[in-house]
Amino acid sequence: MNRALIPLLLVASVGALLLACFVGSTVMPLDRAVASILGGGDAGDRLVIWSIRFPRALCAFLVGCALGMSGAALQGLLRNPLAEPGVLGVSATASLAATFSLYYGLTAMSPWILPLAAILGAIMATVLLTYAALKTQSVVTLILVGVGLSSLAGALMSLLLNLAPNPFSLTDLINWTLGSVANRSFEDIQFAGPLMAIGMFTLYRYRLGLMALTLGEEGASAVGVNLPKQRMLIVAGAGIATGASVALAGAIGFVGIVAPHLIRPFVQHDPARSLVPSALLAGVLLVLADIGVRLAPTNSELALGVVAALLGAPMFIYIALQRRGFHG
Repeated sequence: MNRALIPLLLVASVGALLLACFVGSTVMPLDRAVASILGGGDAGDRLVIWSIRFPRALCAFLVGCALGMSGAALQGLLRNPLAEPGVLGVSATASLAATFSLYYGLTAMSPWILPLAAILGAIMATVLLTYAALKTQSVVTLILVGVGLSSLAGALMSLLLNLAPNPFSLTDLINWTLGSVANRSFEDIQFAGPLMAIGMFTLYRYRLGLMALTLGEEGASAVGVNLPKQRMLIVAGAGIATGASVALAGAIGFVGIVAPHLIRPFVQHDPARSLVPSALLAGVLLVLADIGVRLAPTNSELALGVVAALLGAPMFIYIALQRRGFHG
């Protein structure tokens, strides 16, 4: 691995988070922003930085990290460069489960209901996709299963929207389908963050099995990899991380494809070594996309998930057209 890659991405991550604190609907002068970050300056500026801009940017970064690492892990597990939670319907299913809990008022029982529902939906979708990957080696078949899963989740989501009892419920449901980090707080991170960390830690802990899978299933077994355990843990880790990200920001797609694709050449196409750089790059990309959302000259703020899809879908098409095989 290029030794400078992760340090550069860490610097870019800090830079993106700081930039998100400086810019917004109104640009805060650099001296005032720095003073507010350090705990000084005007009380109003501190409120804008620490209650609005930084929590929002941190949410975007964490969601990007979770989706980027999940995408890299699923690509390594399935040996398919087009695998990603959003494309394969995992995010849509997690979003459906989250909105289901909102629609029926289950979240009033406990604030943990929403993230747990999203995680359960993500794991169920990921298990189904892993089963499909084991049954067929066809990339087209796997993508079709993912498309079907997304379509089913979308149809059920539309049903919930049609049955929404009032405009306020309808707005909440739509927000989860489009994806956004607007109005997120540190309290939201406290609920979803630990679950996201558990999922990402699981993926990182069992990353070496992904390296062995580049040898093929027989080769991986020959070097001592327990394939059923490896699949189960990667599926669980990706499902938990994706579900937690959906609980925090709704459905956001394609970033889990773009980041690993850009990182892979720098790590010799090793899926194990791509996890951390993919997470950091995806986090940076999502923070920058959210900055673009805030600066866009529109009457109402664009949804982050919509912007991510507009930027990521062309990259997905490019990867699909250029695909000549997958190295890990």
